[in-house]
Amino acid sequence: MTKTVDLISPIDGSVYLTRDVLSRDAAFSAAQRAKAAQADWAARPVSDRIALVRKAGEIIGQQTDRMATELAHQMGRPIRYGGEYGGFNERLTYMADVAEKSLAPMQIEDSATARRVIKRVPWGVVLVVAPWNYPYMTAINTVAPALIAGNSVILKHAAQTLAVGEHLAEAFQAAGVPEDVFQNLVLDHDTTSALIAERGVDFVNFTGSVGGGRAMEHAAAGTFTPVSTELGGKDPGYVRADADVDAAVDGLMDGAMFNAGQCCCGIERIYVHESLYDQFVEKAVAWVKAQKLGNPLDPDTTMGPMANVRFAKEVRTQIEEALADGAKAHIDTMPADDGGAYLTPQILTNVTHEMRVMRDESFGPVVGIMPVKDDDEAIALMNDSQFGLTASIWSKDAEAVEAIADRIETGTVFMNRCDYLDPALCWTGCKDTGRGQGLSKLAYQALTRPKSYHLKKA
Repeated sequence: MTKTVDLISPIDGSVYLTRDVLSRDAAFSAAQRAKAAQADWAARPVSDRIALVRKAGEIIGQQTDRMATELAHQMGRPIRYGGEYGGFNERLTYMADVAEKSLAPMQIEDSATARRVIKRVPWGVVLVVAPWNYPYMTAINTVAPALIAGNSVILKHAAQTLAVGEHLAEAFQAAGVPEDVFQNLVLDHDTTSALIAERGVDFVNFTGSVGGGRAMEHAAAGTFTPVSTELGGKDPGYVRADADVDAAVDGLMDGAMFNAGQCCCGIERIYVHESLYDQFVEKAVAWVKAQKLGNPLDPDTTMGPMANVRFAKEVRTQIEEALADGAKAHIDTMPADDGGAYLTPQILTNVTHEMRVMRDESFGPVVGIMPVKDDDEAIALMNDSQFGLTASIWSKDAEAVEAIADRIETGTVFMNRCDYLDPALCWTGCKDTGRGQGLSKLAYQALTRPKSYHLKKA
Protein backbone atom coordinates (compact mmCIF):
# COMPACT_ATOMS: atom_id res chain seq x y z
CA MET A 1 0.00 0.00 0.00
CA THR A 2 1.41 3.40 -0.99
CA LYS A 3 2.09 5.75 1.90
CA THR A 4 0.83 9.33 1.48
CA VAL A 5 1.36 12.68 3.18
CA ASP A 6 -1.32 15.33 3.57
CA LEU A 7 -0.58 19.06 3.57
CA ILE A 8 -3.04 20.64 6.02
CA SER A 9 -3.72 24.30 5.28
CA PRO A 10 -3.57 26.50 8.39
CA ILE A 11 -6.24 28.75 6.87
CA ASP A 12 -9.08 26.36 7.69
CA GLY A 13 -7.59 22.98 8.57
CA SER A 14 -8.51 21.44 5.23
CA VAL A 15 -6.31 19.11 3.19
CA TYR A 16 -4.67 21.39 0.62
CA LEU A 17 -2.90 18.63 -1.28
CA THR A 18 -1.82 15.01 -0.90
CA ARG A 19 1.28 13.36 -2.29
CA ASP A 20 2.59 9.80 -2.42
CA VAL A 21 5.69 9.11 -0.36
CA LEU A 22 8.48 7.55 -2.37
CA SER A 23 9.31 3.96 -1.45
CA ARG A 24 12.74 3.07 -0.13
CA ASP A 25 13.69 1.31 -3.38
CA ALA A 26 12.50 4.24 -5.51
CA ALA A 27 14.43 6.69 -3.35
CA PHE A 28 17.67 4.75 -3.69
CA SER A 29 17.08 4.43 -7.43
CA ALA A 30 16.72 8.23 -7.62
CA ALA A 31 19.95 8.68 -5.68
CA GLN A 32 21.76 6.31 -8.02
CA ARG A 33 20.51 8.28 -11.02
CA ALA A 34 21.72 11.48 -9.35
CA LYS A 35 25.17 9.94 -8.90
CA ALA A 36 25.29 8.74 -12.48
CA ALA A 37 24.31 12.14 -13.85
CA GLN A 38 26.62 14.19 -11.67
CA ALA A 39 29.90 13.57 -13.51
CA ASP A 40 28.60 14.93 -16.82
CA TRP A 41 27.05 17.89 -15.02
CA ALA A 42 30.35 18.69 -13.27
CA ALA A 43 32.20 18.39 -16.58
CA ARG A 44 30.21 21.26 -18.05
CA PRO A 45 31.87 24.69 -17.92
CA VAL A 46 30.94 26.53 -14.74
CA SER A 47 29.62 29.36 -16.91
CA ASP A 48 27.03 26.98 -18.38
CA ARG A 49 25.89 25.85 -14.95
CA ILE A 50 25.62 29.46 -13.79
CA ALA A 51 23.53 30.39 -16.84
CA LEU A 52 21.08 27.53 -16.24
CA VAL A 53 20.68 28.40 -12.56
CA ARG A 54 20.04 32.04 -13.46
CA LYS A 55 17.45 30.93 -16.03
CA ALA A 56 15.65 28.87 -13.38
CA GLY A 57 15.54 31.95 -11.17
CA GLU A 58 13.94 33.93 -13.98
CA ILE A 59 11.29 31.25 -14.42
CA ILE A 60 10.43 31.37 -10.71
CA GLY A 61 10.19 35.16 -11.07
CA GLN A 62 7.33 34.69 -13.53
CA GLN A 63 5.28 32.90 -10.86
CA THR A 64 5.16 35.45 -8.05
CA ASP A 65 1.37 35.81 -7.91
CA ARG A 66 0.96 32.06 -7.62
CA MET A 67 3.81 31.96 -5.10
CA ALA A 68 2.10 34.40 -2.72
CA THR A 69 -1.28 32.68 -2.91
CA GLU A 70 0.10 29.18 -2.51
CA LEU A 71 2.28 30.21 0.45
CA ALA A 72 -0.82 31.62 2.15
CA HIS A 73 -2.60 28.29 1.69
CA GLN A 74 0.40 26.15 2.67
CA MET A 75 1.90 27.98 5.65
CA GLY A 76 -0.26 31.01 6.34
CA ARG A 77 1.78 34.02 5.24
CA PRO A 78 -0.45 36.95 4.19
CA ILE A 79 -0.64 37.64 0.45
CA ARG A 80 0.06 41.33 1.08
CA TYR A 81 3.76 40.45 1.43
CA GLY A 82 3.93 39.07 -2.10
CA GLY A 83 5.81 35.80 -1.65
CA GLU A 84 9.59 35.40 -1.46
CA TYR A 85 10.96 36.22 -4.87
CA GLY A 86 12.89 39.31 -3.77
CA GLY A 87 15.04 37.45 -1.28
CA PHE A 88 15.15 34.32 -3.44
CA ASN A 89 16.51 36.26 -6.41
CA GLU A 90 18.96 38.29 -4.32
CA ARG A 91 20.54 35.12 -2.96
CA LEU A 92 20.59 33.23 -6.26
CA THR A 93 22.03 36.22 -8.12
CA TYR A 94 24.81 36.84 -5.61
CA MET A 95 25.86 33.20 -5.52
CA ALA A 96 25.92 33.14 -9.32
CA ASP A 97 27.94 36.38 -9.43
CA VAL A 98 30.72 35.12 -7.14
CA ALA A 99 30.82 31.52 -8.34
CA GLU A 100 33.67 31.59 -10.84
CA LYS A 101 36.09 33.36 -8.48
CA SER A 102 35.02 31.24 -5.52
CA LEU A 103 35.52 27.99 -7.43
CA ALA A 104 38.73 29.02 -9.20
CA PRO A 105 41.79 26.83 -8.57
CA MET A 106 44.37 28.10 -6.12
CA GLN A 107 47.67 28.06 -7.99
CA ILE A 108 50.76 27.58 -5.85
CA GLU A 109 53.36 27.05 -8.59
CA ASP A 110 53.46 26.79 -12.35
CA SER A 111 57.11 26.67 -13.38
CA ALA A 112 59.39 24.75 -15.70
CA THR A 113 59.76 22.05 -13.05
CA ALA A 114 56.32 21.67 -11.46
CA ARG A 115 52.70 22.67 -11.36
CA ARG A 116 51.11 22.73 -7.94
CA VAL A 117 47.47 23.68 -7.57
CA ILE A 118 44.46 23.16 -5.29
CA LYS A 119 41.15 22.70 -7.07
CA ARG A 120 37.63 22.72 -5.63
CA VAL A 121 35.71 19.62 -6.70
CA PRO A 122 32.05 18.81 -5.97
CA TRP A 123 31.08 16.31 -3.31
CA GLY A 124 28.71 14.47 -5.66
CA VAL A 125 25.09 14.20 -4.56
CA VAL A 126 23.89 16.91 -2.17
CA LEU A 127 20.76 16.21 -0.12
CA VAL A 128 18.92 19.42 0.82
CA VAL A 129 16.31 19.03 3.56
CA ALA A 130 14.45 22.36 3.52
CA PRO A 131 12.00 23.89 6.02
CA TRP A 132 8.54 25.33 5.46
CA ASN A 133 8.87 28.77 7.05
CA TYR A 134 10.72 30.44 4.13
CA PRO A 135 10.47 27.57 1.69
CA TYR A 136 11.85 29.22 -1.45
CA MET A 137 14.63 31.23 0.17
CA THR A 138 15.95 28.53 2.51
CA ALA A 139 16.03 25.97 -0.30
CA ILE A 140 17.80 28.22 -2.80
CA ASN A 141 20.52 29.01 -0.23
CA THR A 142 21.99 25.58 -0.96
CA VAL A 143 20.36 24.45 -4.21
CA ALA A 144 21.87 27.28 -6.30
CA PRO A 145 25.50 27.04 -5.12
CA ALA A 146 25.40 23.23 -4.98
CA LEU A 147 24.36 23.00 -8.62
CA ILE A 148 26.75 25.72 -9.73
CA ALA A 149 29.60 23.91 -7.96
CA GLY A 150 28.89 20.78 -10.03
CA ASN A 151 26.91 18.68 -7.57
CA SER A 152 23.64 16.98 -8.34
CA VAL A 153 20.88 17.83 -5.85
CA ILE A 154 18.10 15.89 -4.18
CA LEU A 155 15.60 18.23 -2.51
CA LYS A 156 13.40 16.92 0.28
CA HIS A 157 11.04 19.74 1.13
CA ALA A 158 8.91 20.02 4.24
CA ALA A 159 5.48 18.38 4.24
CA GLN A 160 3.96 21.79 4.98
CA THR A 161 5.26 23.23 1.68
CA LEU A 162 5.23 20.29 -0.71
CA ALA A 163 4.26 22.41 -3.72
CA VAL A 164 7.39 24.55 -3.36
CA GLY A 165 9.73 21.65 -4.02
CA GLU A 166 7.69 20.72 -7.07
CA HIS A 167 7.80 24.24 -8.49
CA LEU A 168 11.56 24.50 -7.96
CA ALA A 169 12.15 21.21 -9.77
CA GLU A 170 9.87 22.29 -12.62
CA ALA A 171 11.72 25.60 -12.98
CA PHE A 172 15.23 24.15 -12.94
CA GLN A 173 14.31 21.42 -15.40
CA ALA A 174 12.53 23.92 -17.67
CA ALA A 175 15.73 25.99 -17.60
CA GLY A 176 17.70 23.00 -18.89
CA VAL A 177 19.11 21.36 -15.75
CA PRO A 178 18.87 17.58 -16.39
CA GLU A 179 16.08 15.83 -14.50
CA ASP A 180 18.46 13.50 -12.66
CA VAL A 181 20.73 16.40 -11.65
CA PHE A 182 17.97 18.16 -9.70
CA GLN A 183 15.25 15.97 -8.22
CA ASN A 184 12.49 16.84 -5.77
CA LEU A 185 11.54 13.77 -3.72
CA VAL A 186 8.77 13.22 -1.17
CA LEU A 187 10.48 11.11 1.49
CA ASP A 188 9.62 9.93 4.98
CA HIS A 189 12.06 10.15 7.88
CA ASP A 190 13.13 6.50 7.73
CA THR A 191 14.02 6.61 4.04
CA THR A 192 15.83 9.93 4.45
CA SER A 193 17.89 8.45 7.27
CA ALA A 194 18.61 5.34 5.22
CA LEU A 195 19.86 7.39 2.25
CA ILE A 196 22.34 9.08 4.57
CA ALA A 197 23.35 6.01 6.60
CA GLU A 198 23.91 3.88 3.49
CA ARG A 199 25.85 6.58 1.63
CA GLY A 200 23.19 7.21 -0.97
CA VAL A 201 24.23 10.88 -0.81
CA ASP A 202 27.56 12.62 -0.31
CA PHE A 203 26.65 15.81 1.56
CA VAL A 204 23.66 16.76 3.71
CA ASN A 205 22.27 20.25 4.27
CA PHE A 206 19.52 20.38 6.89
CA THR A 207 17.54 23.37 8.15
CA GLY A 208 15.06 22.65 10.91
CA SER A 209 14.74 21.66 14.55
CA VAL A 210 17.49 20.61 16.94
CA GLY A 211 15.90 17.16 17.11
CA GLY A 212 15.90 16.90 13.34
CA GLY A 213 19.56 17.94 13.21
CA ARG A 214 20.47 15.28 15.73
CA ALA A 215 18.66 12.68 13.61
CA MET A 216 20.69 13.75 10.55
CA GLU A 217 23.98 13.53 12.42
CA HIS A 218 22.99 10.19 13.93
CA ALA A 219 22.19 8.81 10.48
CA ALA A 220 25.54 10.02 9.15
CA ALA A 221 27.56 8.67 12.09
CA GLY A 222 30.46 6.58 10.86
CA THR A 223 29.87 7.38 7.19
CA PHE A 224 32.08 10.50 7.18
CA THR A 225 29.38 12.23 5.13
CA PRO A 226 29.47 15.96 5.91
CA VAL A 227 26.31 17.29 7.57
CA SER A 228 25.63 21.02 7.53
CA THR A 229 22.95 22.18 9.95
CA GLU A 230 21.01 25.35 10.78
CA LEU A 231 18.74 24.55 13.68
CA GLY A 232 17.04 27.78 14.65
CA GLY A 233 17.64 30.09 17.55
CA LYS A 234 16.46 32.22 20.41
CA ASP A 235 17.76 35.43 18.93
CA PRO A 236 18.18 38.49 21.16
CA GLY A 237 17.85 42.20 20.53
CA TYR A 238 19.59 44.81 22.68
CA VAL A 239 18.56 48.45 22.80
CA ARG A 240 21.40 50.59 24.17
CA ALA A 241 20.88 53.87 26.00
CA ASP A 242 21.82 55.89 22.90
CA ALA A 243 19.45 54.06 20.52
CA ASP A 244 16.75 55.61 18.36
CA VAL A 245 13.76 54.14 20.20
CA ASP A 246 11.26 54.49 17.36
CA ALA A 247 13.59 52.77 14.89
CA ALA A 248 14.37 50.05 17.43
CA VAL A 249 10.68 49.38 18.07
CA ASP A 250 9.86 49.20 14.35
CA GLY A 251 12.82 46.95 13.56
CA LEU A 252 12.68 44.61 16.52
CA MET A 253 8.92 44.17 16.61
CA ASP A 254 8.85 43.42 12.90
CA GLY A 255 11.68 40.96 13.53
CA ALA A 256 9.67 39.33 16.31
CA MET A 257 6.25 39.23 14.64
CA PHE A 258 6.71 38.94 10.86
CA ASN A 259 5.65 35.58 9.44
CA ALA A 260 3.77 35.02 12.72
CA GLY A 261 7.16 34.84 14.42
CA GLN A 262 8.13 31.78 12.41
CA CYS A 263 11.64 32.88 11.50
CA CYS A 264 14.84 31.03 12.41
CA CYS A 265 16.49 34.40 12.99
CA GLY A 266 13.39 36.11 14.38
CA ILE A 267 13.73 38.18 17.55
CA GLU A 268 12.51 36.16 20.54
CA ARG A 269 13.89 38.16 23.48
CA ILE A 270 14.68 41.86 23.90
CA TYR A 271 16.88 43.63 26.43
CA VAL A 272 16.43 47.39 26.80
CA HIS A 273 18.57 49.84 28.73
CA GLU A 274 16.61 50.79 31.84
CA SER A 275 16.53 54.48 30.83
CA LEU A 276 14.53 53.60 27.69
CA TYR A 277 12.63 50.59 28.96
CA ASP A 278 9.21 52.08 29.77
CA GLN A 279 9.18 54.10 26.53
CA PHE A 280 10.18 51.08 24.48
CA VAL A 281 7.54 48.81 25.98
CA GLU A 282 4.79 51.38 25.50
CA LYS A 283 5.67 51.88 21.82
CA ALA A 284 6.13 48.14 21.25
CA VAL A 285 2.69 47.39 22.66
CA ALA A 286 1.14 50.02 20.41
CA TRP A 287 2.97 48.50 17.41
CA VAL A 288 1.59 45.02 18.08
CA LYS A 289 -1.95 46.25 18.82
CA ALA A 290 -1.98 47.83 15.35
CA GLN A 291 -1.55 44.44 13.69
CA LYS A 292 -4.50 42.66 12.09
CA LEU A 293 -4.69 38.93 12.70
CA GLY A 294 -6.78 37.13 10.12
CA ASN A 295 -7.13 35.12 6.94
CA PRO A 296 -3.90 35.45 4.93
CA LEU A 297 -5.89 35.69 1.67
CA ASP A 298 -7.33 39.02 2.90
CA PRO A 299 -5.04 41.84 1.67
CA ASP A 300 -5.71 43.79 4.90
CA THR A 301 -4.32 40.99 7.07
CA THR A 302 -0.85 41.70 8.46
CA MET A 303 -0.51 38.47 10.46
CA GLY A 304 -1.86 35.13 9.36
CA PRO A 305 -2.20 31.86 11.26
CA MET A 306 0.76 29.84 12.38
CA ALA A 307 1.57 27.05 9.95
CA ASN A 308 0.19 24.29 12.15
CA VAL A 309 -2.05 24.04 15.19
CA ARG A 310 0.63 22.15 17.10
CA PHE A 311 3.11 25.01 16.61
CA ALA A 312 0.58 27.48 18.04
CA LYS A 313 -0.10 25.14 20.96
CA GLU A 314 3.58 25.23 21.97
CA VAL A 315 3.61 29.05 21.92
CA ARG A 316 0.40 29.22 23.97
CA THR A 317 1.89 26.79 26.48
CA GLN A 318 5.06 28.89 26.86
CA ILE A 319 2.95 32.02 27.40
CA GLU A 320 0.68 30.31 29.95
CA GLU A 321 3.67 28.96 31.88
CA ALA A 322 5.28 32.41 31.96
CA LEU A 323 2.08 34.07 33.18
CA ALA A 324 1.76 31.46 35.91
CA ASP A 325 5.30 32.34 37.01
CA GLY A 326 4.62 36.07 37.22
CA ALA A 327 5.03 37.46 33.69
CA LYS A 328 2.69 40.20 32.48
CA ALA A 329 0.87 40.00 29.13
CA HIS A 330 0.20 43.28 27.30
CA ILE A 331 -2.00 42.27 24.34
CA ASP A 332 -5.67 41.33 24.76
CA THR A 333 -6.97 38.37 22.76
CA MET A 334 -7.70 39.46 19.18
CA PRO A 335 -11.08 38.63 17.55
CA ALA A 336 -9.55 36.23 15.01
CA ASP A 337 -7.81 34.14 17.68
CA ASP A 338 -9.52 30.76 17.45
CA GLY A 339 -7.50 28.87 20.02
CA GLY A 340 -5.93 26.97 17.13
CA ALA A 341 -3.57 28.14 14.40
CA TYR A 342 -4.74 31.77 14.66
CA LEU A 343 -2.80 33.11 17.64
CA THR A 344 -2.80 36.60 19.17
CA PRO A 345 0.71 38.12 19.04
CA GLN A 346 1.97 38.75 22.55
CA ILE A 347 4.44 40.92 24.47
CA LEU A 348 5.51 39.74 27.91
CA THR A 349 7.28 41.72 30.64
CA ASN A 350 8.33 40.71 34.18
CA VAL A 351 10.05 37.78 32.48
CA THR A 352 13.19 35.93 33.60
CA HIS A 353 15.52 33.36 32.10
CA GLU A 354 13.94 30.76 34.36
CA MET A 355 10.92 30.84 32.03
CA ARG A 356 10.84 28.66 28.92
CA VAL A 357 9.58 31.59 26.86
CA MET A 358 12.98 33.24 27.38
CA ARG A 359 14.97 30.03 27.02
CA ASP A 360 13.36 27.57 24.57
CA GLU A 361 12.73 28.40 20.94
CA SER A 362 9.17 29.71 20.60
CA PHE A 363 9.04 30.09 16.81
CA GLY A 364 5.87 32.13 17.13
CA PRO A 365 4.56 35.67 17.70
CA VAL A 366 5.65 36.21 21.28
CA VAL A 367 8.55 38.19 22.70
CA GLY A 368 9.75 38.85 26.23
CA ILE A 369 11.26 42.22 27.14
CA MET A 370 13.64 42.82 30.07
CA PRO A 371 15.40 45.97 31.36
CA VAL A 372 19.20 45.96 31.73
CA LYS A 373 21.51 48.40 33.48
CA ASP A 374 24.49 48.29 31.09
CA ASP A 375 26.29 46.51 28.22
CA ASP A 376 27.80 43.86 30.48
CA GLU A 377 24.42 42.74 31.78
CA ALA A 378 23.02 42.70 28.26
CA ILE A 379 25.92 40.61 26.96
CA ALA A 380 25.57 38.12 29.81
CA LEU A 381 21.86 37.70 29.09
CA MET A 382 22.32 37.47 25.33
CA ASN A 383 24.89 34.72 25.84
CA ASP A 384 22.71 32.87 28.34
CA SER A 385 21.21 30.62 25.66
CA GLN A 386 21.75 27.21 24.13
CA PHE A 387 21.38 28.82 20.69
CA GLY A 388 23.58 31.17 18.67
CA LEU A 389 22.23 32.26 15.29
CA THR A 390 21.92 36.08 15.26
CA ALA A 391 21.90 39.02 17.65
CA SER A 392 20.71 42.57 17.03
CA ILE A 393 22.11 45.69 18.71
CA TRP A 394 20.55 49.14 18.40
CA SER A 395 22.85 52.10 19.00
CA LYS A 396 24.42 55.16 17.39
CA ASP A 397 27.94 54.05 18.40
CA ALA A 398 29.33 51.64 15.79
CA GLU A 399 32.64 51.20 17.59
CA ALA A 400 30.94 50.25 20.84
CA VAL A 401 28.60 47.87 19.03
CA GLU A 402 31.49 46.06 17.34
CA ALA A 403 33.21 45.65 20.72
CA ILE A 404 30.00 44.17 22.13
CA ALA A 405 29.60 41.99 19.05
CA ASP A 406 33.03 40.47 19.62
CA ARG A 407 31.78 39.16 22.96
CA ILE A 408 28.47 37.68 21.80
CA GLU A 409 28.26 33.95 21.12
CA THR A 410 26.42 33.98 17.82
CA GLY A 411 26.76 33.45 14.08
CA THR A 412 25.76 36.94 12.91
CA VAL A 413 25.59 40.32 14.64
CA PHE A 414 23.37 43.09 13.28
CA MET A 415 23.50 46.78 14.13
CA ASN A 416 20.26 48.75 13.74
CA ARG A 417 18.58 45.95 11.81
CA CYS A 418 17.65 42.29 12.30
CA ASP A 419 16.10 39.22 10.70
CA TYR A 420 17.95 39.42 7.38
CA LEU A 421 20.30 37.19 5.40
CA ASP A 422 22.97 39.14 3.55
CA PRO A 423 24.05 36.73 0.78
CA ALA A 424 27.57 38.18 0.82
CA LEU A 425 28.01 37.17 4.47
CA CYS A 426 28.30 33.62 5.74
CA TRP A 427 25.07 32.29 7.25
CA THR A 428 26.25 30.26 10.20
CA GLY A 429 25.70 29.60 13.86
CA CYS A 430 27.11 28.10 17.02
CA LYS A 431 25.96 26.04 19.99
CA ASP A 432 22.69 24.15 19.31
CA THR A 433 22.06 26.28 16.24
CA GLY A 434 24.45 23.99 14.38
CA ARG A 435 27.58 24.24 12.28
CA GLY A 436 26.58 25.25 8.78
CA GLN A 437 28.30 27.53 6.25
CA GLY A 438 25.66 28.92 3.95
CA LEU A 439 25.72 31.73 1.38
CA SER A 440 28.77 33.94 0.70
CA LYS A 441 31.92 32.66 -0.95
CA LEU A 442 32.32 30.28 1.98
CA ALA A 443 29.30 28.27 0.82
CA TYR A 444 31.34 27.11 -2.15
CA GLN A 445 34.04 25.84 0.20
CA ALA A 446 31.41 23.88 2.13
CA LEU A 447 29.80 22.43 -1.01
CA THR A 448 33.09 21.28 -2.53
CA ARG A 449 36.20 19.53 -1.27
CA PRO A 450 39.79 20.56 -1.92
CA LYS A 451 41.83 18.38 -4.28
CA SER A 452 45.57 18.92 -4.53
CA TYR A 453 47.68 18.42 -7.68
CA HIS A 454 51.45 18.06 -7.42
CA LEU A 455 52.65 17.64 -11.01
CA LYS A 456 56.41 17.26 -11.30
CA LYS A 457 57.45 17.95 -14.85
CA ALA A 458 59.93 15.53 -16.47
